[in-house]
Amino acid sequence: MFGTKEQEGFLKMLVIYGLLICIGFIYLYPILYMISHSFMTLDDLLDSSVNWIPSGMTMSNYAQAATSMNFWKSLGQSILIAGIPTLCNVVSCSIIGYGLARFEFPGKKIIFAIIIFSFVLPSQITMIPTYELYSNMGILGTLWSFILPSLLGMGINGPIFILIFWQFFRQVPKVLIEAAQIDGAGYFKSFLRISVPSAAPALLTVSLFSFVWYWNESYLTEMYVSGVMTKSGWTSLVIQLDNFATNYSSYAQTATNAVTSINESISMAGTMLSILPLLLMYFVLQRYFVESIDRTGITGE
Repeated sequence: MFGTKEQEGFLKMLVIYGLLICIGFIYLYPILYMISHSFMTLDDLLDSSVNWIPSGMTMSNYAQAATSMNFWKSLGQSILIAGIPTLCNVVSCSIIGYGLARFEFPGKKIIFAIIIFSFVLPSQITMIPTYELYSNMGILGTLWSFILPSLLGMGINGPIFILIFWQFFRQVPKVLIEAAQIDGAGYFKSFLRISVPSAAPALLTVSLFSFVWYWNESYLTEMYVSGVMTKSGWTSLVIQLDNFATNYSSYAQTATNAVTSINESISMAGTMLSILPLLLMYFVLQRYFVESIDRTGITGE
């Protein structure tokens, strides 16, 4: 019942699994609620006896939500907005992290202090100067507003990615680098052939975190990329979700077929469409993601 040193007791396992189930339900409840209500009809919403299981499964909520959000165009642009800066983040932050981990040079501690300070500093403080800078450079309302900082290692949460690579590259044995250099490999070739393959967990962790953060970033995307003032035409699923009520009203006025007035089910369907790509990505990469988190020592994210 209470177990021994060699075997876990039934009572202890019951308490552990009970806590895990309760914590898991807290996290899963919003998703289960969205899925359940996104398939409900208006009659189900008005019927107090229908709580979790719809009386009939309907896909019209998703069809109307997808049309009003211009789903496929928004999905493609969301992938570009999140994917290209993520790739730049991985390349630049890995190079910077490798340089800080492998080389000693004057001012290294000052650079570390600047990196940490730039991560702690709220983005709201630098938002207006950054907006003015991008406007003067002529990249406001273009994807370069995200790409250029990422190429310099200062994308969204770029400093923490530099620290992740710095921590990981420090663990790569120096003898491997020295052996490669004895065989004639230069610094760059040693980085590509020895350090990068060893840093696969860090690469996956940074890629996933960066992609998710860029995907969920709506305020900076609307300010820099979508171009509130420039009307660039760039958009994303998260931005479409922010403006869901307005977009759906415009869609309802121009639709040729009968359209249901906006209700909770349609709103839940739009929310599910905005997070569905991330859920599918995590479902596919979950095993590797958990292993990478364990090996890089990232917690609390």
